[in-house]
Amino acid sequence: MKTKNTSNSKSKVPQEGLFPEIIRENYKGSSKLQFKKAVITGGDSGIGQAVAVHFAREGADVAVIYKESDDDAAETKKLIEKEGRSCILLKGDISKKDFQAECLDILKKYWNSFHILVNNAGIQFPKNEISSISDEQIKETFEVNIISMISFTRDCLEFMNKGSKIICTTSVTAYRGSDHLIDYSATKGAIATFIRSLAVNIAEKGIQVNGVAPGPVWTPLVKETFDDLSTFGKDNPMKRAGQPSEVAPAYVFLASEDSSFITGEIIHVNGGDFVGG
Repeated sequence: MKTKNTSNSKSKVPQEGLFPEIIRENYKGSSKLQFKKAVITGGDSGIGQAVAVHFAREGADVAVIYKESDDDAAETKKLIEKEGRSCILLKGDISKKDFQAECLDILKKYWNSFHILVNNAGIQFPKNEISSISDEQIKETFEVNIISMISFTRDCLEFMNKGSKIICTTSVTAYRGSDHLIDYSATKGAIATFIRSLAVNIAEKGIQVNGVAPGPVWTPLVKETFDDLSTFGKDNPMKRAGQPSEVAPAYVFLASEDSSFITGEIIHVNGGDFVGG
């Protein structure tokens, strides 16, 4: 699915539901990530694509890991290169161990090491009744969203040094639950705990681990998995869903030296939903 930057000078937020806004036209990079190299899983569209483009505008080269959408991945690469940075595209299923190893072999060949890992890949299959959730769906959701995140992060640590940053995408559903995303929200809760646990485990190595918990955000995944979007994002204090362009700057902050005294924390970008943790 193609994405499009729909920002304009008259409206801060583009019309809802048309195209996700990837980066604001007036977003000015300030070399916060100059000469850094970043790996982003699920980086071909939505939040992942927005993070990739923001990182590039801040001076980073980016490796985008994606599963199947060649058009979206090509668009992401084009946007990164437009910022004057290089992009490596890695296509495959991140939940498969062989593909994880292939990614690291390629990254070692081109970069030898990298500074930032963004664990953003995720899937969801909305079901209104728990009786409709099959064992196969539970296994697939956990394999992609959290099990592969743990194993891939473990193996990536070999290529990361003191001062490196790991950022994981969790969700507001980890904190308030979701009646139609039961297995998905369970994985997002596991991600929140993974962030805190790993942060403590590797703090002495000088590697920071943090997360972002988005609320409802306009992404291709939302359009592909929900049948009715008429009320999407309307139940928060701001009464609207967010744009990827409004979430990505939180990742820039956590990837930069601005967050040098923060680890094991999660930034909530959710339109004003008040949640604990």
